Amino acid sequence: MSSHEVVAKIAAKIRHDRRILVGFSGGIDSSVLLHVLVSLRAQQYPDLQLRAVYIHHGLSRHAQAWAEHCQAQCSKWQVELQVVHVHVDPSESGIEAAARQARYQAISDLMNDDEILVTAQHQDDQCETFLLALKRGSGPAGLSAMPERMPFGVHQQVRPMLDISRPQIEVYAKEHRLTWVDDESNIDDRYERNFFRLRVLPVIQQRWQHFPRMVARSASLCAEQENLLDELLNPLLATLIFDDGAIDINGLQAFSAAKRRAILRRWFSQQHVTMPSQEQLEKLWHEVALSKPDAEPELQLDNYQVRRYRQRLYLLPSMQPLDTVSLEWNGRSVLLLPDKLGQLKLADSGIAVRAPKNNEKVSVRFSASGSLNLRIVGRSHSRTLKKLWQELQVPTWQRQRTPLLFYGETLIAAIGVFVTADGQSSADNAVWVIQHDKNIV
Repeated sequence: MSSHEVVAKIAAKIRHDRRILVGFSGGIDSSVLLHVLVSLRAQQYPDLQLRAVYIHHGLSRHAQAWAEHCQAQCSKWQVELQVVHVHVDPSESGIEAAARQARYQAISDLMNDDEILVTAQHQDDQCETFLLALKRGSGPAGLSAMPERMPFGVHQQVRPMLDISRPQIEVYAKEHRLTWVDDESNIDDRYERNFFRLRVLPVIQQRWQHFPRMVARSASLCAEQENLLDELLNPLLATLIFDDGAIDINGLQAFSAAKRRAILRRWFSQQHVTMPSQEQLEKLWHEVALSKPDAEPELQLDNYQVRRYRQRLYLLPSMQPLDTVSLEWNGRSVLLLPDKLGQLKLADSGIAVRAPKNNEKVSVRFSASGSLNLRIVGRSHSRTLKKLWQELQVPTWQRQRTPLLFYGETLIAAIGVFVTADGQSSADNAVWVIQHDKNIV
């Protein structure tokens, strides 16, 4: 493949895009990509708005030198470059995943309206991704490897070099006398991807020169099959999903195990969480969905959990226990709630309760005895708190995450759910109108 063919392939992939942000590391792959786009701007697309971003992870002692190289290159090519410093915390997911997450979050925050992110993954990268998925025992979705175009938050990510090989990139770079930086971590075979690149693929390619191209073809066929399944199953999935995002267990029971697993995988995918294994899906079905009616089953999966309530499965984030939390509140200030539950404040709209008396200490808690006997506004008879939760169809985990307003030891309201007779507002009393902003982290 000649340099002209490399340019033509990339041009075909971005011909309808006019606002592009390039992920630019200064390495050979992203240097070739950016050089091609600069050439296209000069020769074919004069209206192309081109920017680049260098993510400064601080993981290498050379990171600052690489940033300066990128700045010099972009200045030469008249491309605006943004250098973004990020903090990488590898404690939970490992250094590679943590760096990727930090990088993508920083880029997402930087992007403008109608701008796409263009990155330099190529055919050999696609082959490595396929082999990594194969090692993990992935099905067709995982073996689809990297799509050429995919959602990136509210934007899109495009990989226009997936059918261009590393040797073809090297030929282009030499022909155009490009300079680039080399990341020393790329020769550390403790990383799985590097192990495939350095130890496995060279041996395979000695016998089968076109192996990466054939693997990329297999990935493309897997992606085609997954797209077909999406087309067939997503309309069915939509009939099983409730307004709160839960999925109907009774509806799923009508299907074969294979079809049920395929539908559940699409449910997980729509909620953008890590895909469970087939073993985990079976455990979910038999130990959560089909557990005893009076059970309160849950299955922990990475940083989220699946729970059942009233023949529905709910996909929820991991939750901190809040049963011992008690927050004092004077009503004059905003009260920040724990575990990403938002904040409470007095406002013009919300739940109305009587204002506290001077001698009443105000607190917000997340736990109260289920045997507590209460009469709530709108009902003439009292009920235990446990019965009220059940009658109002509040799932078990939401009961433990609903702010409970107390005056002294008297429960005044479950914010957003009910007000007790002891907290009822009237024209004779001062009133607090409490607003719960749930989207404040």
